[in-house]
Amino acid sequence: MTVPAGFDELIHPATRLSVVSLLAATEWAEFSFVRDSLSLSDSALSKQLHTLEEAEYLELRKEGGGRNRRTRVRLTERGRTAFEGHVAALRAIVEGAGSAVPAASGAKR
Repeated sequence: MTVPAGFDELIHPATRLSVVSLLAATEWAEFSFVRDSLSLSDSALSKQLHTLEEAEYLELRKEGGGRNRRTRVRLTERGRTAFEGHVAALRAIVEGAGSAVPAASGAKR
């Protein structure tokens, strides 16, 4: 099987795909919103954000100080393009699997 163009190994793991999917629906999101929406610990989310930031798929912005410090995150253009390409590749895989099953094979759908 050939992997369709746009399939992104960096985004594909479920946690990162969930993060990027959530961020694709908004301009900026607070760290706490992403954490709570995906039921992740601070450390688990931080690790995933760091990986995506290193790939320049997202931008982190820290605002305020002390107890009022907030971290906000957003997809970069590169990250949005990668996400859209990955979603298109996943659709191609799913559609290809459906058309690969011969009608007379007796396979259940």
